[in-house]
Amino acid sequence: MILFDLDRLNKEIADLEEQQNVEGFWENQKAAVAVVNQLSDAKKRVESYQTIRQDYQDLTDLLELAAEDQDMFHLAVSLVPDLEKKITDLRNLLLFSGEYDSLNCVLEVHPGAGGTEAQDWADMLFRMYGRFCEREGFKYQVLDYENGDEAGLKSATIKITGVHAYGLLKGEKGVHRLVRISPFDASARRHTSFASVNVVPEFADVSEVEIDPKDLRVDTFRSGGAGGQNVNKVSSAVRITHLPTGIVVQCEIERSQLMNKATCMEMLKNKLMQKKLEEREAQMKSIVGEQKNIEWGSQIRSYVFCPYTMVKDHRTGEETADVNGVMDGNIERFLYAYLEMESRGNGK
Repeated sequence: MILFDLDRLNKEIADLEEQQNVEGFWENQKAAVAVVNQLSDAKKRVESYQTIRQDYQDLTDLLELAAEDQDMFHLAVSLVPDLEKKITDLRNLLLFSGEYDSLNCVLEVHPGAGGTEAQDWADMLFRMYGRFCEREGFKYQVLDYENGDEAGLKSATIKITGVHAYGLLKGEKGVHRLVRISPFDASARRHTSFASVNVVPEFADVSEVEIDPKDLRVDTFRSGGAGGQNVNKVSSAVRITHLPTGIVVQCEIERSQLMNKATCMEMLKNKLMQKKLEEREAQMKSIVGEQKNIEWGSQIRSYVFCPYTMVKDHRTGEETADVNGVMDGNIERFLYAYLEMESRGNGK
C-alpha cells in the first residue's frame, strides 16, 4: 500500500533545511548534494500533492455547475485525463521510499557460462541499459568494458547519474535469461544464455569504510574500451582487488592512471559499504538484493525471441511480447512493477 503522509513530509523538509544551515555543510560535497537532492524530492512530492488537491477541487466545482450547464460538463470531462496523469506521476514518485533510492548508482553486467553466446547476451543487456538511460535522460559513463573473445563482452561497468537512478534500477540485480536462435550456431539451433546484473548505490557517505592499503592488490594494464575505442599505448587502466573480501573493481575511462585508481577506490568503498549494510541488517536484502548463481532456475527475468516473443519478470509476473522494444531500453514497466511489489512488502 502506498501512503501519502503530508505531516511527515513537511517535517522531513524542515529537518533537511535545518541540515543545510549547519556550519561546514558543504565541506563534504557528495553528502551535501545528497541532502539537496533529498530536499528537492520531498518538496516535489508536497507540491504535486497540493496541485492535485487543487485540481480535484476545481473539477468538483465544475461538476456542480455542470448540472445546469452542459459546456461546464464537457470542460470538466476534458480535465480528467490531466488529473489522472498527475495522480499517476505522484503515485510513481511515492514508490521511491527506500533510504538510498534517490542516489546515483553503478551497474555491472557479467556473462554466465557459455562462452560467446553468454558474452553476446551480456553485451545486449549492456546496450539495453544504455538506451534506457538515454530514454530516461540519465547521464551514464562507461567505467570499464572488457571485450569478449569473439563477440560481446566479458564484463562492463557503467555509472548512472540521475534522479532516483538507484531506486529505479535496484530491482535489476539478478540473473537475466535469454532464449533465441543462436547467430553463432551454423545449425540454427535454439540456445539459452544467462548474464548477471549487479547494481550498487553511490553512497553519499562512506566514512565508515576504512581500507588498509596492505589489503589491496593493484594491477595496471592498457585500456581497451568498447569496440576497441580509446586504446592507450600506456598501462593507464587500473584493477584493484580487495584481498580480504575478494571484491574486484576496474576502471579504464581516463588516460591518467591516478584518476582511474581514484575512481576504482570510490567504487570499492561503495561495494564495501554495501557489504557492511548486508552484514548489519538482514532486512537490507530489500536494498541490495540476493546473490544468485548465473544459471537455470535463478533468473529474475526471461527474454524469449523464439519460438515466440516474450519478456517476463518471474518475481512480479509483469510481461510483454514487445521484446524488441525492451531491448531498445523500454523497461520502465518492469522497473515500476518491481517497485509496486516492494511497496507491498514482497520485494526480494
